[in-house]
Amino acid sequence: MVEEFDKKLNQETVYESRLQKAASNFIKAASKLPRVSGCFPPCGFQSAGAVYNCISCQYDSCEFPLDCPVKEIEVMENTRVEMRCDVLFDLPNDAEVTWRYAEELKTQEVDQFKEVTAGVDRLYSIPSANLEHKGTYQCEIYSNRRSIVRLYFSITVTPQLVAGHTELQEIFDQSLLPGGQLLTAAGAAPRFFLHLLLFLLTTCLTTSLLLLFLSLGVLYWLSVSEISHNVEDSDEEDCFGVSLLSV
Repeated sequence: MVEEFDKKLNQETVYESRLQKAASNFIKAASKLPRVSGCFPPCGFQSAGAVYNCISCQYDSCEFPLDCPVKEIEVMENTRVEMRCDVLFDLPNDAEVTWRYAEELKTQEVDQFKEVTAGVDRLYSIPSANLEHKGTYQCEIYSNRRSIVRLYFSITVTPQLVAGHTELQEIFDQSLLPGGQLLTAAGAAPRFFLHLLLFLLTTCLTTSLLLLFLSLGVLYWLSVSEISHNVEDSDEEDCFGVSLLSV
């Protein structure tokens, strides 16, 4: 094409038409390419992530919902729980945080929550969780009274007694095969065998102590019976001797 233009083999309108067609093809192909975006899914108002659209000649905002999906957290009773109100996108320097709590509910309905604390701390912790801490915790980040994002944490607290019973049952179930045979697979978790071994040792020790006490009790009973029998024999001999003397 350059050689044709230099030698002026064609009219200028031909080259102009070709250039316009090439430019149209380039724009069409470029529009299909993924555009670099500063948006971080799945939630939050991200004004800093808006990008300029050359086709529409305007900024495209991150059209994500304000509320993030609920994050499930399962903890055992009397253990520490930490919830962090962190997001992937940048926040304003004057961002503030409000923590709220919906007792014994798994919900995202705003009217179900009661305010717990407000400030700039994005970490909310429970030193020792118990059944009263069950429910949903909401963390709302806002700036200039405008909400930016809301995060949710659903807490489930398992009582220690139930957790211990469940773990023991799992150990027993996974340590036995159909027919009552012990599980001897090479891939079995050592933790289960350790718990089973401790359980068997405790049972054997308890049984041995019971047998020991039973044996001691029998020996004591036999010794007492023998002493009583000897005393009775001695009394009979004394009485017999006295009778002879009297005669």
